[in-house]
Amino acid sequence: MLAYTIEAARKARGLSRTVLSTEDEEIARVAIQCGADVPFLRPEELARDSTPTIPVLQHAVKALEATDGAYDAILTLQPTNPLRVAEDIDGAIELLQRSGADSVISFAEAGDRHPARMKTIDSDGRVVDPPFSEAFEGQPRQTLPRYYLRDGSVYLTRRSVLMEQGSLKGADCRAWLMPPQRAWNIDTPLDLYLAEHLLRLNCTPNVEYSRF
Repeated sequence: MLAYTIEAARKARGLSRTVLSTEDEEIARVAIQCGADVPFLRPEELARDSTPTIPVLQHAVKALEATDGAYDAILTLQPTNPLRVAEDIDGAIELLQRSGADSVISFAEAGDRHPARMKTIDSDGRVVDPPFSEAFEGQPRQTLPRYYLRDGSVYLTRRSVLMEQGSLKGADCRAWLMPPQRAWNIDTPLDLYLAEHLLRLNCTPNVEYSRF
């Protein structure tokens, strides 16, 4: 997963540097072999399972800017989303520049996970309509409003938003739309199995550009 993520970053035209933040020397060695820079190891206090993302990114930016100077924006690529491609990265960068937004985050259409299909289940196993269900009552599937899920493949954030506001999103966030074949966040063994199958099929469909 790490190798696919680094490969996409290195192929992107709009990135000045590809850096991995890790506390693990073995992971750092693999990242370097794949072509990423690992100019520092993450301190132990930022390497716990409960550590949030923002402090990790802020630490990395401060460490890099000590030698590189200030960055315009920071792109966060999670290795658990290995199916993104360089065109997704460059498209998000172009959208950030064109829109003047605070951030660009990748989303995928909700599809079968649309809120209209969602229910709650009480302690007796009884199916209960959630409060928002009335908004979709009786609507044919074809007329339902489109909803989108953040898929985790791309988080592109202006430096000021990350460092001064402590946010990946900011007030003005634009969507980079991912096709379902690439909007793959690996959380379970089944996710991993299906992602491996897609990679074996070399399933890299045409890039779908954001309409927002």
